[in-house]
Amino acid sequence: MLQFKAIFTATVATMFLASLTGTSWATDQGQQRRAGRDVKQETRQDSRQTKQACRAGDEQSNSACRVDKRNANQEGRKTARDVKY
Repeated sequence: MLQFKAIFTATVATMFLASLTGTSWATDQGQQRRAGRDVKQETRQDSRQTKQACRAGDEQSNSACRVDKRNANQEGRKTARDVKY
C-alpha cells in the first residue's frame, strides 16, 4: 500500500509538471499570434491611408495605387509571419 501511494504521488507530480510546460507554450504561442494580428491590422490601416493619399494626389492611376496597397499588405503579412514564427 505504501508503495502504491509513492507511485501514485510521483505520477500525479509528473502530470502536473508536464501540464505546466504545455500551458506555457500555449500562452507564448497565443501572444505571438496576437502580435502578428496587431501587425496585420496596423498594416491594413497604413495601406488604406497610403492608397487614399495616392488617389487624392492624382500622382498615379487607380490601378497603380491598388498595386501599391497590395504590396504594402503583402509586406505586412510577411512581417506578421516573422513575428509569429
